[in-house]
Amino acid sequence: MSDLALLSAVIFLPTLGAAALPLFDRKALTSMRVYAVAVTAVTLVATCFVAGRFDSSVGSMQMVAAAEWIPAFGVEYRLGVDGLSLPLLIMTAAIFVLAALASWSIDHSVRGYLALFLLLETGILGVFLALDFVLFYVFWEVMLLPMYFLIGLWGGPRKEYAAIKFFLYTLLGSVLILIALLALYFNTDFAGPRTFDIVAMAEAASAGRIDAGLQQLCFWLLLVGFVIKLPVVPLHTWLPDAHVEAPTPVSMILAGVLLKTGGYGLLRIAWPICPVAVEAAAPFLSGLGVVCILYGALVALAQTDFKRLVAYSSVSHMGYVLLGLSVWNASGSLDAWRTGVSGALFQMIGHGITSAGMFFLVGVLYDRVHHRDIDRYGHVTARMPFYAACAFVLFFASLGLPALCGFPGEFAAVLAAWPFSRLTAVLAAFGIILTAGYILWTLQRVYLGGRYLGEDASLLTPMKAREGAVAGTLAVASIVLGVAPMLVLAPAERSVEKLTSDMARGVAESVVAADDLP
Repeated sequence: MSDLALLSAVIFLPTLGAAALPLFDRKALTSMRVYAVAVTAVTLVATCFVAGRFDSSVGSMQMVAAAEWIPAFGVEYRLGVDGLSLPLLIMTAAIFVLAALASWSIDHSVRGYLALFLLLETGILGVFLALDFVLFYVFWEVMLLPMYFLIGLWGGPRKEYAAIKFFLYTLLGSVLILIALLALYFNTDFAGPRTFDIVAMAEAASAGRIDAGLQQLCFWLLLVGFVIKLPVVPLHTWLPDAHVEAPTPVSMILAGVLLKTGGYGLLRIAWPICPVAVEAAAPFLSGLGVVCILYGALVALAQTDFKRLVAYSSVSHMGYVLLGLSVWNASGSLDAWRTGVSGALFQMIGHGITSAGMFFLVGVLYDRVHHRDIDRYGHVTARMPFYAACAFVLFFASLGLPALCGFPGEFAAVLAAWPFSRLTAVLAAFGIILTAGYILWTLQRVYLGGRYLGEDASLLTPMKAREGAVAGTLAVASIVLGVAPMLVLAPAERSVEKLTSDMARGVAESVVAADDLP
């Protein structure tokens, strides 16, 4: 199979699966659910074939394949993968399998739900594989509508409000990205025909062929567009509402995968195309990352809604991603910044596992007692021991306990911040203390102590095999990646080196170009 066919199969297998759903009888709910799991599993296998062809010793883009799409404007159907996208690609496919298994709780309009669910997977996988800016933008927009309907039609009591808020925030980001896309296309010196090729744009930036003023303009447009999805304070307010109202499997996708598209957009587009602007904004961005870390943790401490607590913890943990990406000074050591970028990438993977697991565990309790009030739980461990064991593993991983997947990314981000700004590093490290506060307090109230559940106690039945498979898989994954972080870091190492070296060269070339001006 050619590279183009394989990468296209990864993207569009879920869409083909969605197209076949009308063939099922609308009452065959179990058959449709099993079928959706099978489609996501086949997609995961296809991503494993991509991983099998990947050469971790190469830092440049691999399996690049293109076909003409709109030749009059230089738009191509161009796909490829590197060490930055491969871990996110595999994680996305894996979490969709688990979210499909978690979708048994959806009991109305199942066919429509599963069709939108599979279309959403196509959009996210396309974002991670697209190398043409227009194609990237199309997939970015494809993610918007399925998520809007999944929240708005299958969500909680305030689902319409949450869905519209999500839509408006995301649409604002999309418009800003579109403006930057057009500005780069019409004003960049490609040393050849105009193109929307993202790699070509990055090469032009590293060669100093993108004006520093244009970089500044496009950087801030792209930054706002992408950090809405990350999200960062104060553009985060859509996230808690969307999480609280979304059904459990949609929350798993939203926290585990969708937020990572924002971080990936920074890594793939904003950073390599606008290196001069990134260096200039580094102090502000690293400080903003610390604000997200501390703010998210402090607000999580004040929550009594279990799902809202986990939502604000995502704001805090994604702050480490922004911190790791931002601790750069062109006159400083590239090795330290590479540590930060690697940590940010690992944090996206680690948080994808823990956040998906935590939202699933909240959903398991909600399906039984139909509330999320932390103060009304207590002594869950006695009733659901295996569930509690998985919860402890995933919550401790979110806390950042060594040998679990939450530790390497946060540690690397703080480590990289130290030579950049010791104050920034100390404040970021203090965020880990706050995280321990709300995590341990939650475990104490829900699983160990708290009030006795009374009549609700009889509802806390052990997890079914399907539920246990989802929770157990995520718990095991958090241990495996915590013990062996090189499973993520090794494939990404060369790509991180190339990204940072190209950006440093782009800053140097811009300085030379500025000196040459009369």
